[in-house]
Amino acid sequence: MALRKYAEALNLYAAVVKQFPQGGGEYGRAAADAGDFDLAVRVWGKFLGYQPESAGLLMRLADEYQSIGLHAKACDLLVSAASLEPRNLELRLKLASFLARTGGIDQARAAVGQCLELDPLHEQARFLAAHLDRREGRFADAERQLRSLLAPPAGDLAVRYSCHAELAWLLDRMERFDEAMDVLAEGKRLARLAFHQEAERKAFYERHEMEVRQAKALPNDILDTWAGVFPARARTAPVPLAFLSGSARSGTTLLERILDAHPAVAACDESPAFKTVQAGIDVGAPVIPAPRLNLLRQRYVKNLMMTLGPSAAGAVLLDKNPSRTVWLPAFLRVFPELRVLIALRDPRDIMISLFFQDHVMTNYLTLAQLAEHYCRVMGVWLAVREWKGLAWMETRYEDTVADLQKEGSRVTQFLGLSWHENQTRFYEKNREKPVMSTNYTDVTQPVYTRSVGRWRAYEKHLAPVLPALEPYCKMFGYA
Repeated sequence: MALRKYAEALNLYAAVVKQFPQGGGEYGRAAADAGDFDLAVRVWGKFLGYQPESAGLLMRLADEYQSIGLHAKACDLLVSAASLEPRNLELRLKLASFLARTGGIDQARAAVGQCLELDPLHEQARFLAAHLDRREGRFADAERQLRSLLAPPAGDLAVRYSCHAELAWLLDRMERFDEAMDVLAEGKRLARLAFHQEAERKAFYERHEMEVRQAKALPNDILDTWAGVFPARARTAPVPLAFLSGSARSGTTLLERILDAHPAVAACDESPAFKTVQAGIDVGAPVIPAPRLNLLRQRYVKNLMMTLGPSAAGAVLLDKNPSRTVWLPAFLRVFPELRVLIALRDPRDIMISLFFQDHVMTNYLTLAQLAEHYCRVMGVWLAVREWKGLAWMETRYEDTVADLQKEGSRVTQFLGLSWHENQTRFYEKNREKPVMSTNYTDVTQPVYTRSVGRWRAYEKHLAPVLPALEPYCKMFGYA
């Protein structure tokens, strides 16, 4: 597995679990890492058959299913585990946290209530209750609970950071802007002291910078070069496929939900399907054999369809993955016919939205680090959009919220479809579909404009990074 000799590794795992069935969990994880989600699911299902009444195993497998984007299956396993051990607080908290992020208010509230019955003082459960108060618009109740959790003595550090982020969000909505920034900055300071992510972040950014340099170094006629060694006649039959990306917090989730409401579109929210393919592509290789590329094409589509379900058959497939713009060269090497849709938003609003986000990849970052990352991601896009023969479109968040049908129709036409009346009420469908980004509340209600120009309330805090963002503001029309 470490050498990426996946076929050999999986054959060995298959032999091992015949003699030692308890190794099925590791075998399934290996299959998932190799990109064979179908095999992983079959192995995990058989593995579960040996211990169907084990709450611990159900909880472990829920994590595995969630890691490959099968969120409904993960939720079912957690519910089953909780029924087996109803007084297992760790398990109940895991289910409550999952539902608070992906489910409706009532379902999440019931799960949180069960946690509080087991331990009324548990910090994570109290935080989730405050989070749900905020989502229901009960801001005073949420603020009171969050401040209580932040009062001395210091408790769980991860919960304390989430409380800082949640409280900052509340204060921003109440237009207490300076207080919001102070609360958030303190939370990030504590996070940087407590969680020691420097080495992990350094490795991530070194790898990311290498991908950025590699993408920018490719010539503008690279698609012609790749088509010469992987012509249309050598490819497996294409499927209608589009990739939606851009910077994180640029409105990709909103756009994905609007498009997904069309009956002829099946949109996937941050699926891991392409990650397993991207790892096997060297965009700098002069030639990649057609059978290898076709295997990756088939594997990717199969994995994506597994996440989307049988209703996606025959639909236009939309893979939404913000910040994966640096992977575009690898994606286009495998799918030269890919349609690329890039979401734009005022870079200054993106900075504030990212800074306020409670997400493991951004919790510790300063505005300067966020600006640097944005410039790398969008710098790749500015290079790739110059490639000859690329099918691409940019769409602005501000245009979507100003006139949903006008901009939505333009983007829908880019996918080869006409506007459908269901798209006007996209938020109704979203209440039934998990949202894996952190803006569940935002995309389960009609569009609003309050986030446009949000950065102006924080202009003095943004001042040090405005020079770095200025070129992108000009190039994308936000000068």
